[in-house]
Amino acid sequence: MRILVVDDEESILVPLEFLLKKAGHEVALARTGAEALRLLEEGPFDLLVLDLMLPDLDGFAVLERLPQGRKPRVLVLTARGREADRAKALALGAEAFMAKPFGIQDLLAEVQRLSEGL
Repeated sequence: MRILVVDDEESILVPLEFLLKKAGHEVALARTGAEALRLLEEGPFDLLVLDLMLPDLDGFAVLERLPQGRKPRVLVLTARGREADRAKALALGAEAFMAKPFGIQDLLAEVQRLSEGL
């Protein structure tokens, strides 16, 4: 599965990249919403792991601007764990929502669940 991870924290990006690659996935990284949208335009991704708090466009803006056509499944992974944030992310098309801190096995299980049926 081809996965784009979007987060501005290196302490999240580096371990996620390692874990997802170790699980057999192809992984690309973006540190801003604008960079994520550019990468999504360049090539298809199966899954977008998206933080809501980014330095330029927030994750909600990224969800609203996803390229038309084959959209990736979206797992929101954020420190913003309020019910309103979850509801808004799901309304904008996210299929899963996990709050930080998160368990590695929980994350990998969610990635596996979202990969089924691709």
